[in-house]
Amino acid sequence: MRIAMIGQKGFEIGQRGGGIEQHVRALSLCLGRRGHEVTVYGRRRYAGTSPRPSPFEGEGDLAGPGVTVRFVPTIYRKNLEAIVHTFLCTVDALLRDYDVIHYHGVGPATLAWIPRLLKPKARVVVTFHSQDKFHAKWGLFARKYLEFGEWAACAFPHATLAVSHVIKVYARDRFKKNVIYIPNGAEVQDVTATDKIGEFGLEAGKYVLNVGRLVPHKGIHTLIEAWKGAKGAGGSRGALGADGWKLVIVGAATYTSAYEKKLRAMIEGYDDVLMLGYQSGETLRQLFAHAYVYVQPSESEGLPVVVLEAMSYGRPVLASDIPENIEAMRNAGFTFQNKSVDDLAKKLVDLIVHPETVAAAAKSTQNVVLKHFNWQIIAVHTEAVYLSIRTEAEGLRHKA
Repeated sequence: MRIAMIGQKGFEIGQRGGGIEQHVRALSLCLGRRGHEVTVYGRRRYAGTSPRPSPFEGEGDLAGPGVTVRFVPTIYRKNLEAIVHTFLCTVDALLRDYDVIHYHGVGPATLAWIPRLLKPKARVVVTFHSQDKFHAKWGLFARKYLEFGEWAACAFPHATLAVSHVIKVYARDRFKKNVIYIPNGAEVQDVTATDKIGEFGLEAGKYVLNVGRLVPHKGIHTLIEAWKGAKGAGGSRGALGADGWKLVIVGAATYTSAYEKKLRAMIEGYDDVLMLGYQSGETLRQLFAHAYVYVQPSESEGLPVVVLEAMSYGRPVLASDIPENIEAMRNAGFTFQNKSVDDLAKKLVDLIVHPETVAAAAKSTQNVVLKHFNWQIIAVHTEAVYLSIRTEAEGLRHKA
């Protein structure tokens, strides 16, 4: 099949994008290896700066077996970038011979009616990744538009996929739509090298890690405040800083530079809190692999890819107790009360002073990924959806 992926920023590894970008990348490569021709639409700004083979540079570039990246222009302004890019990608897709046009996210889903109307032979799919309307960066109009996008994600396509059971149930109850559960995924990793983390002055197993975009709903401000509380409260908490522990925050801002400035102001005078900006490749792999514990303080999520990624490196996760985080961990991690600085501080100290608890949790994380979040299986299930709706369409045409 010839498949178009629309709605993601691009094909970059790491946190220049987010969970949707990682989802699309992994799924596309798996589908490409299964013999399909996949075009991933991207925005040039997010093409990354790491060295790549020369075929990657340019429009319609080879990104892996069966996968090409096609860059389409957009207007790089917060409220226009995604929707303008989605529209121009949709127009481009109308002119090409795709069997499946797959939109990712509820914002892009608002334009899924266009190929339904103007390209009737193509099958249209939407993946409902998260309830974006809850993200703190959006204003009232954007929230209302994203709420419309939720309806559109269930109403316009031939098939709607949900990355979590939480979203599946929400779509069923709110929009009376029977969506198909196909989760995010990860690949089990084995990393032993430590040279990259050594460049930051980090010691394996002596730092707490967070990776993600620097946006308010990720709750990084809560994590920093909790770390400062854990450091300065005296007793076992006070011993936290004396023993060389560090908090490492990896990620860059996207239209949220004010938030990044706020975070950097919060850590002034705290040499044990490192904000490393955007990282990728071997550096990011080592940061994940050698963290003592991964902390996910987000206030809202779909099914957090970064949690699965941390688990794929054998790292236990301490996450806010929102249902999406709990679903991802599958009892292989720890939780704290969402938005509670005090509870997060307490849980951090408890885990650091009880390494046996962390070690016990770490034993099951990779098994959870292999059993429940395997990209190869996810690709097979997605392929089955594509084939099902194509077969259904062919049957209807024969009857007509």
